[in-house]
Amino acid sequence: MKQKLKSIIEDNTSSKGKVFDYFIQFLIFVSLVTFSLGTLPDNSYLLKEVLFYIELFCVTIFTIEYILRLIVADNIFKYVFSFYGIIDLIAILPFYLNFTIDLRALRVFRVFRIFRALKLIRYNKAINRFHIAAKIVKEEIVLFTIVTLILIFLSSSGIYFFENEAQPKLFSSVFHSLWWAVATLTTVGYGDVYPITTGGKIFTFFVLIIGVGIITVPAGLVASALSKARNLEEDERS
Repeated sequence: MKQKLKSIIEDNTSSKGKVFDYFIQFLIFVSLVTFSLGTLPDNSYLLKEVLFYIELFCVTIFTIEYILRLIVADNIFKYVFSFYGIIDLIAILPFYLNFTIDLRALRVFRVFRIFRALKLIRYNKAINRFHIAAKIVKEEIVLFTIVTLILIFLSSSGIYFFENEAQPKLFSSVFHSLWWAVATLTTVGYGDVYPITTGGKIFTFFVLIIGVGIITVPAGLVASALSKARNLEEDERS
Protein backbone atom coordinates (compact mmCIF):
# COMPACT_ATOMS: atom_id res chain seq x y z
CA MET A 1 0.00 0.00 0.00
CA LYS A 2 2.81 2.36 0.92
CA GLN A 3 4.60 1.69 -2.37
CA LYS A 4 1.41 2.32 -4.36
CA LEU A 5 0.86 5.64 -2.58
CA LYS A 6 4.50 6.56 -3.11
CA SER A 7 4.28 5.83 -6.84
CA ILE A 8 1.24 8.10 -7.15
CA ILE A 9 2.56 10.94 -4.99
CA GLU A 10 6.21 11.01 -6.04
CA ASP A 11 6.20 9.53 -9.55
CA ASN A 12 4.68 12.02 -11.97
CA THR A 13 5.50 9.88 -14.99
CA SER A 14 2.68 7.40 -14.34
CA SER A 15 -0.92 8.17 -15.35
CA LYS A 16 -2.16 8.30 -11.74
CA GLY A 17 0.85 10.37 -10.74
CA LYS A 18 0.11 12.91 -13.48
CA VAL A 19 -3.53 13.17 -12.39
CA PHE A 20 -2.41 13.74 -8.80
CA ASP A 21 0.13 16.38 -9.87
CA TYR A 22 -2.34 18.26 -12.08
CA PHE A 23 -5.01 18.15 -9.36
CA ILE A 24 -2.67 19.65 -6.76
CA GLN A 25 -1.44 22.27 -9.23
CA PHE A 26 -5.04 23.24 -9.97
CA LEU A 27 -5.82 23.57 -6.27
CA ILE A 28 -2.71 25.71 -5.74
CA PHE A 29 -3.89 28.02 -8.50
CA VAL A 30 -7.42 28.14 -7.05
CA SER A 31 -6.04 28.84 -3.59
CA LEU A 32 -3.89 31.72 -4.84
CA VAL A 33 -6.83 33.22 -6.73
CA THR A 34 -8.99 32.86 -3.63
CA PHE A 35 -6.35 34.57 -1.51
CA SER A 36 -6.12 37.43 -4.02
CA LEU A 37 -9.90 37.87 -4.22
CA GLY A 38 -10.04 37.96 -0.43
CA THR A 39 -7.90 41.09 -0.40
CA LEU A 40 -10.45 43.07 -2.44
CA PRO A 41 -12.23 45.80 -0.46
CA ASP A 42 -15.98 45.67 0.20
CA ASN A 43 -16.42 41.97 -0.47
CA SER A 44 -19.95 40.80 0.23
CA TYR A 45 -20.69 38.42 3.09
CA LEU A 46 -21.69 35.70 0.63
CA LEU A 47 -18.43 36.03 -1.32
CA LYS A 48 -16.40 35.89 1.90
CA GLU A 49 -18.21 32.69 2.89
CA VAL A 50 -17.63 31.12 -0.53
CA LEU A 51 -13.94 32.07 -0.46
CA PHE A 52 -13.57 30.67 3.04
CA TYR A 53 -15.03 27.28 2.12
CA ILE A 54 -12.93 27.08 -1.04
CA GLU A 55 -9.87 27.85 1.09
CA LEU A 56 -10.97 25.24 3.63
CA PHE A 57 -11.29 22.61 0.91
CA CYS A 58 -7.88 23.44 -0.57
CA VAL A 59 -6.15 23.41 2.80
CA THR A 60 -7.81 20.10 3.68
CA ILE A 61 -6.43 18.52 0.49
CA PHE A 62 -2.99 20.05 1.10
CA THR A 63 -3.06 18.70 4.65
CA ILE A 64 -3.93 15.20 3.44
CA GLU A 65 -1.15 15.48 0.86
CA TYR A 66 1.33 16.52 3.58
CA ILE A 67 0.31 13.60 5.81
CA LEU A 68 0.58 11.15 2.90
CA ARG A 69 4.07 12.45 2.11
CA LEU A 70 5.03 11.84 5.73
CA ILE A 71 3.71 8.29 5.46
CA VAL A 72 5.54 7.39 2.23
CA ALA A 73 8.77 9.22 3.11
CA ASP A 74 11.81 6.96 3.52
CA ASN A 75 13.08 9.33 6.19
CA ILE A 76 10.37 11.45 7.82
CA PHE A 77 12.73 13.95 9.46
CA LYS A 78 14.65 14.41 6.23
CA TYR A 79 11.42 15.26 4.41
CA VAL A 80 10.09 17.55 7.17
CA PHE A 81 13.27 19.65 7.19
CA SER A 82 13.82 19.56 3.42
CA PHE A 83 13.02 22.53 1.20
CA TYR A 84 9.85 20.95 -0.16
CA GLY A 85 8.79 19.72 3.28
CA ILE A 86 9.07 23.22 4.73
CA ILE A 87 7.14 24.70 1.80
CA ASP A 88 4.40 22.08 2.17
CA LEU A 89 4.08 22.91 5.87
CA ILE A 90 4.11 26.68 5.30
CA ALA A 91 1.31 26.19 2.76
CA ILE A 92 -1.10 24.89 5.42
CA LEU A 93 0.18 26.14 8.78
CA PRO A 94 -1.04 29.78 8.53
CA PHE A 95 -4.62 28.62 8.00
CA TYR A 96 -4.65 26.54 11.17
CA LEU A 97 -2.92 29.20 13.24
CA ASN A 98 -5.46 31.78 12.16
CA PHE A 99 -8.40 29.39 12.45
CA THR A 100 -7.73 27.76 15.80
CA ILE A 101 -5.85 30.42 17.77
CA ASP A 102 -7.33 33.86 18.28
CA LEU A 103 -4.12 35.68 19.05
CA ARG A 104 -3.62 38.87 17.07
CA ALA A 105 0.16 38.48 17.03
CA LEU A 106 -0.09 35.14 15.25
CA ARG A 107 -2.09 36.66 12.41
CA VAL A 108 1.20 37.73 10.90
CA PHE A 109 1.62 34.10 9.77
CA ARG A 110 -1.17 34.67 7.25
CA VAL A 111 1.38 36.38 5.02
CA PHE A 112 3.00 32.98 4.44
CA ARG A 113 -0.03 31.95 2.41
CA ILE A 114 1.56 33.68 -0.56
CA PHE A 115 4.40 31.13 -0.39
CA ARG A 116 1.90 28.49 -1.43
CA ALA A 117 2.88 29.46 -4.97
CA LEU A 118 6.23 27.79 -4.29
CA LYS A 119 4.43 24.44 -4.13
CA LEU A 120 4.17 24.64 -7.90
CA ILE A 121 7.93 24.19 -8.07
CA ARG A 122 7.57 20.59 -6.92
CA TYR A 123 5.44 19.73 -9.93
CA ASN A 124 7.59 21.43 -12.55
CA LYS A 125 10.03 19.14 -14.36
CA ALA A 126 12.11 22.13 -15.44
CA ILE A 127 13.14 22.75 -11.81
CA ASN A 128 15.36 19.67 -12.08
CA ARG A 129 17.41 21.49 -14.72
CA PHE A 130 17.90 24.42 -12.37
CA HIS A 131 19.02 21.98 -9.68
CA ILE A 132 21.61 20.49 -12.04
CA ALA A 133 22.63 23.96 -13.24
CA ALA A 134 23.12 25.10 -9.63
CA LYS A 135 25.53 22.22 -9.06
CA ILE A 136 27.45 23.05 -12.23
CA VAL A 137 28.03 26.73 -11.38
CA LYS A 138 28.11 26.38 -7.59
CA GLU A 139 31.77 27.35 -7.23
CA GLU A 140 31.47 30.25 -9.70
CA ILE A 141 28.40 31.61 -7.90
CA VAL A 142 30.15 31.41 -4.52
CA LEU A 143 33.16 33.27 -5.91
CA PHE A 144 30.91 35.84 -7.60
CA THR A 145 29.00 36.40 -4.33
CA ILE A 146 32.24 37.00 -2.43
CA VAL A 147 33.45 39.45 -5.09
CA THR A 148 30.09 41.23 -5.02
CA LEU A 149 30.22 41.63 -1.23
CA ILE A 150 33.74 43.04 -1.53
CA LEU A 151 32.57 45.51 -4.20
CA ILE A 152 29.64 46.58 -2.02
CA PHE A 153 32.03 47.26 0.86
CA LEU A 154 34.45 49.19 -1.37
CA SER A 155 31.59 51.20 -2.86
CA SER A 156 30.22 52.03 0.59
CA SER A 157 33.65 53.10 1.80
CA GLY A 158 34.36 55.13 -1.35
CA ILE A 159 31.09 57.09 -1.37
CA TYR A 160 31.47 57.72 2.36
CA PHE A 161 34.89 59.25 1.70
CA PHE A 162 33.52 61.56 -1.02
CA GLU A 163 30.14 62.50 0.47
CA ASN A 164 30.48 62.42 4.24
CA GLU A 165 31.39 66.09 4.65
CA ALA A 166 28.85 67.32 2.09
CA GLN A 167 25.98 65.08 3.32
CA PRO A 168 26.77 63.99 6.90
CA LYS A 169 23.20 62.83 7.57
CA LEU A 170 22.88 60.56 4.53
CA PHE A 171 26.46 59.27 4.52
CA SER A 172 27.25 59.40 8.23
CA SER A 173 29.17 56.09 8.16
CA VAL A 174 30.13 53.19 5.90
CA PHE A 175 27.11 51.29 7.23
CA HIS A 176 24.75 54.13 6.34
CA SER A 177 26.28 54.16 2.85
CA LEU A 178 25.44 50.48 2.24
CA TRP A 179 21.94 51.32 0.97
CA TRP A 180 23.36 53.61 -1.70
CA ALA A 181 25.99 51.01 -2.65
CA VAL A 182 23.45 48.20 -3.10
CA ALA A 183 20.97 50.40 -5.03
CA THR A 184 23.73 51.71 -7.31
CA LEU A 185 25.55 48.43 -7.95
CA THR A 186 22.29 46.73 -8.86
CA THR A 187 21.55 49.70 -11.18
CA VAL A 188 18.21 50.23 -9.42
CA GLY A 189 18.99 53.83 -8.47
CA TYR A 190 16.03 54.77 -6.28
CA GLY A 191 17.21 58.38 -6.18
CA ASP A 192 16.55 58.86 -2.47
CA VAL A 193 20.30 58.97 -1.74
CA TYR A 194 22.66 60.36 -4.35
CA PRO A 195 26.05 62.14 -4.52
CA ILE A 196 26.32 65.90 -4.92
CA THR A 197 30.10 66.35 -4.98
CA THR A 198 32.16 66.11 -8.15
CA GLY A 199 34.27 63.29 -6.75
CA GLY A 200 31.17 61.43 -5.63
CA LYS A 201 29.57 61.72 -9.07
CA ILE A 202 32.71 60.47 -10.83
CA PHE A 203 32.97 57.60 -8.35
CA THR A 204 29.30 56.77 -8.92
CA PHE A 205 29.89 56.58 -12.68
CA PHE A 206 32.48 53.83 -12.23
CA VAL A 207 30.30 52.01 -9.70
CA LEU A 208 27.42 52.02 -12.22
CA ILE A 209 29.69 50.59 -14.93
CA ILE A 210 30.75 47.81 -12.56
CA GLY A 211 27.09 47.30 -11.62
CA VAL A 212 26.20 46.48 -15.22
CA GLY A 213 28.75 43.68 -15.10
CA ILE A 214 27.36 42.41 -11.80
CA ILE A 215 23.94 42.01 -13.41
CA THR A 216 25.16 40.29 -16.59
CA VAL A 217 27.76 37.87 -15.16
CA PRO A 218 25.38 35.63 -13.13
CA ALA A 219 22.85 35.68 -15.99
CA GLY A 220 25.52 34.34 -18.34
CA LEU A 221 26.63 31.71 -15.84
CA VAL A 222 23.09 30.46 -15.26
CA ALA A 223 22.25 30.44 -18.99
CA SER A 224 25.38 28.42 -19.76
CA ALA A 225 24.72 26.00 -16.90
CA LEU A 226 21.09 25.50 -17.97
CA SER A 227 22.27 24.68 -21.49
CA LYS A 228 24.63 22.06 -20.06
CA ALA A 229 21.86 20.69 -17.83
CA ARG A 230 19.54 20.31 -20.81
CA ASN A 231 22.27 18.48 -22.76
CA LEU A 232 22.83 16.13 -19.80
CA GLU A 233 19.09 15.50 -19.58
CA GLU A 234 18.89 14.65 -23.27
CA ASP A 235 21.92 12.34 -23.00
CA GLU A 236 20.19 10.46 -20.16
CA ARG A 237 17.03 10.03 -22.21
CA SER A 238 18.97 8.70 -25.19
